[in-house]
Amino acid sequence: MHRKRLRSCLFILPLLLCSLAVQAQLAQSAAASDTHRQQEYEIGGITVSGAQYLDQDLLLAVAGLKVGDKVRLPDDDGIARALRQLWKQDLFANLRMDITRIVGNKVFLDLVVEERPKLSAKVFRGVRKSEATELNEKVDLRVSRVVTDAVKKEAMVRIRKFFVDKGYGKVKVTVKEQKDSNKVNSVILTFYINKGAKTHINQINISGNEEATAQRLKRTFKGTKEMSRLTLHPADDRSVYGGTERNTREYFKHFGFLSLSKTLTQLDPYFRFKLFSGSKYNERKYEEDKQSLIAYYNSLGYRDAAILADTVYPVRNGNLNVDLKVNEGSRYYFGDISWRGNTKYTDEELSRILGIHKGDVYNSELLEKRLGRQISPDGSEDVSSLYMDDGYLFFNIDPVEASIVHDTINYEMRITEGSQATIGQVNIYGNDRTNEHVIRRELRTVPGNKFSRADLIRSQREIANLGFFDQEKIGILPKPHPENGTVDIDYTVVEKSSDQLQLSAGFGGGVNFYGNVGIAFSNFSVRNIFKPKYWDPLPVGDGQKFSINYQSNGPLYNSFNTSFTEPWLGGKKPNALTVSFVYSRYSAASTPELATTSFLRQLGGGVSLSSRLKWPDDNFVLTYGVNYQNYLLRNYTLVDTFRNGYSNNLYFRLVLARYTVDQPLYPRSGSDISFTFQFTPPYSAFREDRDYSTETDDQRYKFIEYHKYRFKADWYQRIVGNLVFKLSTKYGFMGYYNKEIGFSPFERFQLGGDGLSGQSYFIGRDIISQRGYEVYASDATIFNKYTAEVRYPFSLSPTSTIYGLAFFDAANAWGSFKDYNPFKLNRDAGLGIRIFLPMFGLLGLDYGIGFDRYDPANGVTSLKDMSKFTFMLGFEPD
Repeated sequence: MHRKRLRSCLFILPLLLCSLAVQAQLAQSAAASDTHRQQEYEIGGITVSGAQYLDQDLLLAVAGLKVGDKVRLPDDDGIARALRQLWKQDLFANLRMDITRIVGNKVFLDLVVEERPKLSAKVFRGVRKSEATELNEKVDLRVSRVVTDAVKKEAMVRIRKFFVDKGYGKVKVTVKEQKDSNKVNSVILTFYINKGAKTHINQINISGNEEATAQRLKRTFKGTKEMSRLTLHPADDRSVYGGTERNTREYFKHFGFLSLSKTLTQLDPYFRFKLFSGSKYNERKYEEDKQSLIAYYNSLGYRDAAILADTVYPVRNGNLNVDLKVNEGSRYYFGDISWRGNTKYTDEELSRILGIHKGDVYNSELLEKRLGRQISPDGSEDVSSLYMDDGYLFFNIDPVEASIVHDTINYEMRITEGSQATIGQVNIYGNDRTNEHVIRRELRTVPGNKFSRADLIRSQREIANLGFFDQEKIGILPKPHPENGTVDIDYTVVEKSSDQLQLSAGFGGGVNFYGNVGIAFSNFSVRNIFKPKYWDPLPVGDGQKFSINYQSNGPLYNSFNTSFTEPWLGGKKPNALTVSFVYSRYSAASTPELATTSFLRQLGGGVSLSSRLKWPDDNFVLTYGVNYQNYLLRNYTLVDTFRNGYSNNLYFRLVLARYTVDQPLYPRSGSDISFTFQFTPPYSAFREDRDYSTETDDQRYKFIEYHKYRFKADWYQRIVGNLVFKLSTKYGFMGYYNKEIGFSPFERFQLGGDGLSGQSYFIGRDIISQRGYEVYASDATIFNKYTAEVRYPFSLSPTSTIYGLAFFDAANAWGSFKDYNPFKLNRDAGLGIRIFLPMFGLLGLDYGIGFDRYDPANGVTSLKDMSKFTFMLGFEPD
């Protein structure tokens, strides 16, 4: 019995213990629930801890918490929101909110912050000084910026990208943060850069191509180039590529390169030699070049062309090889082209503008260009311009491949013409120095007129040709409003200095003072002369031109000239008024003491008026003017026996010009064509009874008479990118009225030299320069000159426009028309550079080789004897 009771107790006891445990857990859970229950408190006070350099009141204002606010603890959304707001400021490494005490229903909080340091300086290690200067601009880490991990990481990414773009594909960048003991809460960031060797492209291997050669496909790559190589052929006519080192040594020895055989074993296994370093690998450019390759195939009609696989891998010499496998696909052709939605123009008119016919090889790039979905830099006509030049700003065209039958693609051109747009507001921004009316009067986009894309392009050209703004940063932004059929147009410009200063001086050499002082203002303002706030350093803003210049070489040479141009006389039409005055005195004496006994003095001036014509088009300008020059000769031989006396040159000038150049400093398209007719009154026709054979030269030339013609044409054509071809031609001819008088001693042509010979300019010579030659014709009455140039810009910055050029000239001059032979020309070729600095104008240096200077009879046989450096300053010579 007792045993049974004992067993029953032992059985019940565990159940009781379990029951007590469950009850205890329930009690604890209830107590915990009471502890975490949200309870509302009023903020009784807030303090800030850890803020050493930041204003505590400002921090609390940013947080948005203040005494008296209600919060629910322990989890309050307002406190969490305040911490997030502070964290977004990027000023702290750590943030938290502590409860210091609770008194009744009031809670007292403490904001604990750990401030981040600010940048005091940055240092680049392992790079050249010039590279560090560029990195300063690229990285854009400003002093006093808060330093965070994200800031350091972004800087390292930019540094790496900078060197990767330069061909250092294996560059490594680390950064070290060091406290600046000289400034509070500041650090110095030191970037350690290991550029490594440049990563060049050894070979580009293309497979799968049948219709296009590998060489032609490689030419589509603009940023991915192979290292240029020199492949040698040994004496036994076997290629070094895979040939023997001994044969290569023998090859070099044959041509005298004995020392090279000692270092040959250090060359790479294939004995290839690097000529250029334009073969750096850039991943971004490589991806762009792959798209260019596909685009080239598309232009040949292979619309399905694709790159099946490509691999970039290192080779033994540390460089990279690139392997590409292409699939050309089938060649396609254009089929039927139909038009839908057009009401303004007929199908025939649109097809004529499109210029693509059934059976033409498929070319997606050509199609986009002819539709006008890609704006052509040469301004050629397309379907979109046809509509947009007539106000259809909301026009849209969608070429749809209607069907593909075998290798023929039939297109349906779906057009949405929309309504014609009217120009609303025209706004101009960025003109800090130039008055708005100077820009606005050049615009072809006038409020109330129909919108025209051609007018936009013309307006941009006119603004660029003012010369007051950075021609690369002229912005045009149409803002269409379809709801009311209008469009606002915003023009943005960036001012640049267009004034020029010439200043040089010296003493000595027995001529006392010599030098040049001059200034030219191209944005002058007469009406602001008495308004000091518009002076910079002289009154500016109205687009007027004013220049003044004085040159002296002691008593041997002095000149003074000044001119003023008002481009919009009256302010309503582009009628330009120009007035000028010139004085010069030149002596050919051997010493300054004799300068007063032998000299030529010139005094004169002129006035001209230019008007823009409407026919044949408004690119034509007609200029007409009258000039007077008085010459005084004292024991100065000008021509024949004319040594003493006065001579008067009163002449009229007519110039018909057409100017369509897109930009004045570095033209890429357009032309500059002019025909000049200059003549004096035919004085001899009024005195038929006069016997000129009995007169002295000073009597015969007292009033000189002549008629002169000049033709000049410059054409500019973009080849690709900013590579430009310039073709120029110039002709000149001077005639006389009376055979007994003959040619005037003034106004003849001088050919050769650099075009900077001031003395000839002031005795009435048209100076025609020719590179590679000295002056070889000084009294010519007829000349021809032809020039071809290829130009490429190194910098198009408004502060320094720099471009290089390769040129070929052919020219000659003759004393009379009977000697004229247009096929007998003196030829030259060479290289040059142009630098435009706003304060000094155009600077140029050319190296030309005069081929026709070769003259064995006179010992002119070497390149040194046939070549010449030519320097130019301020303007491009004729």
